[in-house]
Amino acid sequence: MGRIKKGILGGFSGKVGTVVGANWKTISYIRSLPQNVKNPRTVGQVRQRTKLALVVALLKPLITVLRIGWKLYAKRQSAFNACTAYTLANAIAGTFPNFTIDYSKIMISRGNLPKVQSPLAPSNIGGMLRFSWQDNSGVGNAQATDKLLFVAINPAKNETVTMYGDAQRSTKELQFAIPRWLGDKVHVYAGFVSEDGKEVSDSHCITNVSVHNATTG
Repeated sequence: MGRIKKGILGGFSGKVGTVVGANWKTISYIRSLPQNVKNPRTVGQVRQRTKLALVVALLKPLITVLRIGWKLYAKRQSAFNACTAYTLANAIAGTFPNFTIDYSKIMISRGNLPKVQSPLAPSNIGGMLRFSWQDNSGVGNAQATDKLLFVAINPAKNETVTMYGDAQRSTKELQFAIPRWLGDKVHVYAGFVSEDGKEVSDSHCITNVSVHNATTG
C-alpha cells in the first residue's frame, strides 16, 4: 500500500495500482510497475514458431539470391523478411505439428519483368546438370542481357545451389556440376533481373522433378 506524504499534493511511497512512488535525494518520483514479461507457450504461439523455424531453415541458404529477387518488395523491412512473410502466408502445408513446405509456392523473386519462358526440368549430361528455357527477348521489356537468378533445392541431401548472372535470357541454358544429384527429386526456381538491376521478374518453379540422364544437349 502506498503512503502519501505532505498531504494530497505531496509525494508518496509504495505501490498504488500500477505505479510505485519513491524518493531519491529528497526528490519524489513515480514509476510504472515493470511488466511481468513471460514467454507463454500457448498452442497458437508454438504453432507459429514451428512454421517460422521451418521457413527460416529453408530460406536462410538463399539469402544472397533473395536480397536481389525480393528487393522491390523490401518496404520498411529487409528483402529476406519480405520473402519470409510471403512464404509463411502462402507456402506452409500440413497441420501442427507436422507442417511441411509447399515447394510449388516458393518464390525467389518478384517483379514485373517478363518471366522465364518454357523452362525444362534439369537433366544430367556428362555429370553436368542442364537447365534450359526459351529466349523471349523483346517481349514487353525483356532484354537479351537480363541476368538469370537461379536456385535448385535438393531436400533429400539437404543441399542448395544458388546462382546469379551465370547466364542471360538469350543464352537459353545454364549448366552446373552436381553429379551426386542424379536420381534425386529437386525443386528448381528461376527468374530474371535486368542488367542494371532495377527490374525483376516473378520466379518460375519446376518442383519435384527427378534429375535424369539425357542423351542429347
